[in-house]
Amino acid sequence: MPSELGRKRVRFGARRSDRGSTAVDEALIKSVFDEHGGMLLAYATRLTGDRAAAEDVVQETLFRAWKHPEVLGNRKGSVRGWLLTVARNIVTDRARARAARPTEVAEQSPNSANGPVERDHADHVVNSMVVLEALDALSPEHREVLVEIYYRGRSMVEAAQALGIPPGTVKSRCYYALRALRGIVGVNQPARTREGAR
Repeated sequence: MPSELGRKRVRFGARRSDRGSTAVDEALIKSVFDEHGGMLLAYATRLTGDRAAAEDVVQETLFRAWKHPEVLGNRKGSVRGWLLTVARNIVTDRARARAARPTEVAEQSPNSANGPVERDHADHVVNSMVVLEALDALSPEHREVLVEIYYRGRSMVEAAQALGIPPGTVKSRCYYALRALRGIVGVNQPARTREGAR
């Protein structure tokens, strides 16, 4: 069998060089695949970790073998070794191509529920500065109630215990402190209806 395969290799190489034809010698490719295909597929699957990708690698390897019939007809080296080297190089080239390509990011429509990956924090900084300046303009009693409730995250009862005043006083101070804060930062307060004013 190996000697018959060797004769096919030589005959294939001679046919291409004599006629200059690019016709595929199906018998030769089939014999190469029959002899080395299973091993080549197992090797490519181990390298890629994906059966479909490994089949593509085997196909590309056989195509390159068809393009270089002198390797198949050359008795100096191992055909199997050449096929394994070509398969490894194809896998390496594909991995490098994927690594060199920038990561694709899906386009987001303006109405998308997902926000941008990274927001500009300038607005947050400006808002924080405005709030801090407005807090400084409040009375100490109003400021300490807002700090306890909004900065420290305490409930009305917890803020009352921390400040040593009744919960009703905390609620009242919080209401008037927020109202004063809105006036300082220029936030429009909702217009009161006649029914609400009564």
